[in-house]
Amino acid sequence: MSVGEKAYRRIRTDIVFGRLLPGKKLKLDALKSDYGAGISTLREILSRLASERLVVAEGQKGFEVAPVSASNLQEIATLRQLLESRALEQSFRSGDMEWESRLVAAHHRLARMEERMAQGDRSCVEQWKQYDWQFHQALISACGSRMLIETHAAVFDKYLRYQMLALSYRGDIAAHEHTLLKESAMARDARGAAEVLSRHVSGGLEHALATGTLR
Repeated sequence: MSVGEKAYRRIRTDIVFGRLLPGKKLKLDALKSDYGAGISTLREILSRLASERLVVAEGQKGFEVAPVSASNLQEIATLRQLLESRALEQSFRSGDMEWESRLVAAHHRLARMEERMAQGDRSCVEQWKQYDWQFHQALISACGSRMLIETHAAVFDKYLRYQMLALSYRGDIAAHEHTLLKESAMARDARGAAEVLSRHVSGGLEHALATGTLR
């Protein structure tokens, strides 16, 4: 992996996981020191992130981390639900034993991390959300459409960013919904999974908004 690609992934991850906060000015000299990439490479990275709407270009003023808003989160949640529901249907139709194994393993990791979160351990927040991401990706991984998977991943990352900023954890409700999604997948019940997913995404949206951290 090139230096530029490593820097891109690190900056993108830092934005998604809330280490680079909304509105933060992204000064090239500071980024060069923090991420070890040259100025021209950083400009390319920031332009790439701007095309993903994670960074905002300010003309001659440079770049800053994209702002957040309640209305934007609502749009992202709606889009995520549409994409994931469609991908679930296709994945359930095509999934084989290998897919089932990936899904069970992903759910096991997530469930164990949710147990730690439920006990009040907040030292594992990033790992918890990584396992959450992996579980939802495993659910749709047999859908047969690379473009759908990549588009869903990009939208999910934006949704994840809001969750990290709001530090939104719904406890047993979300954990139970994850179990229901896994069980629906094993039963190839796409309709049931879509209903659970609707509650899951809507509940996450409402919980994040209720924290009062998003305006």
